[in-house]
Amino acid sequence: MAGPVKMLSIDGGGIRGVIPAMILAEIEERTGKPIAEMFDLIAGTSTGGILALGLTKPGPDGKPQYAAADGLALYEREGSRIFSRSIWHKIHSVWNVEEEKYPSDGLEAVLQEYFGEARLKEALTDVLITSYEIERRVPFFFKSARAKNPETPDYDFPMRQVAQATAAAPTYFEPMKIEAGERGDYYALVDGGVFAHNPGMCGFAELKVMFPEAEEYLVVSVGTGELTRPLPYDEAVGWGLRQWAQPIIGVIFDGVSDTVHYQLRQMLPESNYFRFQARLIEGNDDMDDASRTNLRALRLIAEGMIRENNEALTALCARL
Repeated sequence: MAGPVKMLSIDGGGIRGVIPAMILAEIEERTGKPIAEMFDLIAGTSTGGILALGLTKPGPDGKPQYAAADGLALYEREGSRIFSRSIWHKIHSVWNVEEEKYPSDGLEAVLQEYFGEARLKEALTDVLITSYEIERRVPFFFKSARAKNPETPDYDFPMRQVAQATAAAPTYFEPMKIEAGERGDYYALVDGGVFAHNPGMCGFAELKVMFPEAEEYLVVSVGTGELTRPLPYDEAVGWGLRQWAQPIIGVIFDGVSDTVHYQLRQMLPESNYFRFQARLIEGNDDMDDASRTNLRALRLIAEGMIRENNEALTALCARL
């Protein structure tokens, strides 16, 4: 294969998917090409998985139906519907102590409208979407290459179900149950962020398997913002299970993301690894704050990232 094989990795982060959507929209604008045509593999977790599937969903003309800018519009238009709950749900869940924070109805409806009946095997570029199987207790990877394999027909799933499974963050949404073939079997899945909030290393390993003879690999990794809000010792020292339930999700997600960045930075030449990430000093780092004020703050963060990384973006786009 002439030139490097290329992979795009998109972190999880709920509504903070605004940030990678804007970065990817900038890349599409600068290159004049859809993301799906520039990479050999796209890996995504949670909100990053939704973006990966959206960017590779075929339209009626056989080309990508959605541009990265459409992903941004999805967050801004539908975020409040995805992260919504009635007062009855708040009371029934005892304000998120006894049940998930949000019913899945809003998320499921949005994904149905966005993906329709498109299936994993139809992805225009190979995708790897992460999830975790809670009954088998194993990481679970949705791979479009496997979905296309006639020897594994039970592995092809509707994109909307894949998107919901990768986004089923514990304490926020209930696990996703996906039927597996005609044997009555199923998978019970939650957000892949519990082990791969940054799916870059999973994707890189898959890329090496897909192209074992490749002489060069190019990896582009886009984050949803690095957490900066401290968890004060004087408060956390007295926390029990209830107080740690949601903060620990952020600790795990952020720690995993930074660790994968470190690993890829050591394994790849500097010129072949691009990581776009911002510190969340402004705005709310909660993954479910879909308020107009926070959406604007996330937009401003992404705009700042684009300005600060102009040189890197120019160099990257020249290679895509």
